[in-house]
Amino acid sequence: MSSGPVVVLIGPPGSGKSKLGRVLAHGLGAGVRDTDDDIEERAGKPVADIFVDDGEPAFRALEREAVAAALAEHDGVLSLGGGAVMDAATDAALTAYTAAGGRVVFLDVTLAVAAPRVGMNQARPLLLGNPRQRWLELMERRRPTYERLATLRVQSTEAPAEEVAAEVVRAFGLTLVTDLADPKHADDETTQEDPA
Repeated sequence: MSSGPVVVLIGPPGSGKSKLGRVLAHGLGAGVRDTDDDIEERAGKPVADIFVDDGEPAFRALEREAVAAALAEHDGVLSLGGGAVMDAATDAALTAYTAAGGRVVFLDVTLAVAAPRVGMNQARPLLLGNPRQRWLELMERRRPTYERLATLRVQSTEAPAEEVAAEVVRAFGLTLVTDLADPKHADDETTQEDPA
């Protein structure tokens, strides 16, 4: 296996990349990184604002840089934005990563499962107008790239992320250091005040 992330997650909006990333990273005792978070930190504003204020080309340039940096620097679980794979430089970087033994998981999902997750009325710049139709169009255009880059395709369903993570762990023969669980959920439970 090459240096770089232990697993890279790709897929459309609503496929569950962020949650699966947290669950996998927790179970593997690894860090988790999301390139959209990296972009927001660098730009000092949310992704939606970058699209509105600076335009999609500016966002894609930031995304290209964020993916390249994360592939070079991060050794945990890496989640990419849904459209990142459509950039030629990112495509080439992921192809080189997999050629060196890297693992790329395509989280495939249906619109019926994705729609409630993305809340088709939220601030998602590429889903403006008719969000369901736009999501289907994006998926139709991106699917061949997701499939070509992936070393594993996993169907994201309404099943818990822990079950999807277990499928990834089994498929790649990864070693867990603790249970597969969402640390964000555990943090929420431990920070609630005692009602007594």
